[in-house]
Amino acid sequence: MNFGICSLSVVPVRSSASDKSEMVSQLLFGEMVELLEKKGTWAKIRCTWDNYIGWIDVKQVKLITPSEFKLYKNNHSCSLELVQPAISDDYYLPITLGANLPNYDGLRFSVNGSSFSFSGQVITPAKVIANAELVLKIARRYLYAPYLWGGRSPIGIDCSGFTQVVFKLVGLNLPRDAYEQVEKGKLIDFIEQSQDGDLAFFENRKGKISHVGILLPEGQIIHASGQVRIDKIDHYGIFNPEKEKYTHRLRVIKRILPLQAKGISKPNDLEQVDENQVRMF
Repeated sequence: MNFGICSLSVVPVRSSASDKSEMVSQLLFGEMVELLEKKGTWAKIRCTWDNYIGWIDVKQVKLITPSEFKLYKNNHSCSLELVQPAISDDYYLPITLGANLPNYDGLRFSVNGSSFSFSGQVITPAKVIANAELVLKIARRYLYAPYLWGGRSPIGIDCSGFTQVVFKLVGLNLPRDAYEQVEKGKLIDFIEQSQDGDLAFFENRKGKISHVGILLPEGQIIHASGQVRIDKIDHYGIFNPEKEKYTHRLRVIKRILPLQAKGISKPNDLEQVDENQVRMF
């Protein structure tokens, strides 16, 4: 198998081998792929953590060995900063919220022979126990990020990219698209039985799942529609107060989070963060 790692801030994943084709997803820095096929300067890839398949420009990833792949897969943290530079000896590289930091030791990380320092706030998904409090704190960091079809970064994100990356940061893998995400988790029969951090799915006029968001307290939902925003939700769907109408019809609610309780379980779950920063998070 041939493996690669995203070596730039954000790389488009396209539906076919052309810069003019639709962007269907993105790779964030440090995310890894398996190279399935090559066509000129393009490669068909499978994202190794969610199995999403698409096409990328091969110049935008670096090849890595199977041993490097195994090392990075089992030993990485993720950035919690909207945008923060990683500093090498001779250049700065902007790292976005949700990006992987391979082999991060609290001060530096290394990728494919290049070493970077990183002073931003990070989280190590393998060291946290996922809970609603943590999910909602991370989700709120994306507020006002513009909607972008196929996007997965705070510079532009779509509804399922938003839920996918938020849950990635607490160590829970979701598929890329809403119609796949709805197959995961435990069915919640009524919205009155829902809990903070549950996923709400919505259908289009054809009855197909076309939208997803994360439930907040007090009958609210955070979701990407035009921008990442907070709206009211009830058993009919999402109510947009600016438009004074329902914009999304509720189909189903699923519980992804395990039934644990509240709070961060270990003192090192959030690295380089003092108590005041956690409260501001």
